[in-house]
Amino acid sequence: MNNPAEKIDELRDTILSEPEMILEDRDIMHALIAANEKALGGNIVDLRGIAMERLEARLDRLEDTHRSVIAAAYENLAGTNQVHRAILAMLDPTEFESFLRSLTDEVGHILRVDSVKLVLESDEGEAEATKARLGGMLEVVEPGYIEDYISEGRNTPLRQVTLRQRRPNSDALYGEAAGYIQSEACLRLDLGEGRLPGMLALGAEDPHQFKPNQGTDLLAFFAGVFERQMRRWLG
Repeated sequence: MNNPAEKIDELRDTILSEPEMILEDRDIMHALIAANEKALGGNIVDLRGIAMERLEARLDRLEDTHRSVIAAAYENLAGTNQVHRAILAMLDPTEFESFLRSLTDEVGHILRVDSVKLVLESDEGEAEATKARLGGMLEVVEPGYIEDYISEGRNTPLRQVTLRQRRPNSDALYGEAAGYIQSEACLRLDLGEGRLPGMLALGAEDPHQFKPNQGTDLLAFFAGVFERQMRRWLG
């Protein structure tokens, strides 16, 4: 077996031939710095060691930021693909009723929501017949209901997309599903000149599905495509 002196010589040769092996190992560098500080004594301040600690802390923050940016980019890409798939599924139906029913089936599944409600304002009784045919996904309401529902009585400008985390105030919109809806996205719809506004309400059981601090660009794009489809069906 090699004696201690030979082992030290081999280690020295290895370090001299590949110094980056030591420099890239954080634990070894910490051990060397600690040994150096101990050798200097308690009355000596090693500015190089302090600088290295600060640089390491800055590097750690940069790495955390880098990971956060990458995670946000992947999340945004996934959200974009999700909305694009939902739009393609929405464009498939060739009849109005199947178009609306696709919202609660394939489109709702793609968007990972638990309830989809199309709200149309109308002052005509004939809309009730359409509601009866389409089941629970269509809600016909009086003029002004959508603005009141989104604003919750506050005198604030309405955005096209409103995201919030809350339980519905009543079951008037979501019906039996209101008991487990924890967050929702309200998409205001412009159905064309001379028509009352509409709203697409997406309800989720997950309270973090829709939050006020989330971006709304993708849902605004989805709402824009949906309202154009509605205008086409409404003639």
